[in-house]
Amino acid sequence: GWCPLSPTGAQTTQLLVEPPWRPAVLWDRVTLTCQGSGTAGATTWYKDGQLWGQEGGSNFTVTESVTYTCDRPGTGLSCPVNVSHDQLVLQVPAWALLEDETLTLRCWY
Repeated sequence: GWCPLSPTGAQTTQLLVEPPWRPAVLWDRVTLTCQGSGTAGATTWYKDGQLWGQEGGSNFTVTESVTYTCDRPGTGLSCPVNVSHDQLVLQVPAWALLEDETLTLRCWY
């Protein structure tokens, strides 16, 4: 889904995807890392909007194709990351690209 960009310099909770490609796919052994203020042990995770609890801290390897979000005290809820189980996927880098920058796509099947 759509997630607004934060103002420059704003402290926000970030949900990082490794490997850094979107859409994330289950069979790519995706690791999610929640970054924000406070301690890693205070990270709260959600699956498809439902409270999932704390998964041993701020990162884990995905095992289900659902939408994940995380929450950290002080910086709030992250943007959602959807993990797909599609068999044919055209991926783009998860990081921001600048105009005229070379774009590498990744096709999985």
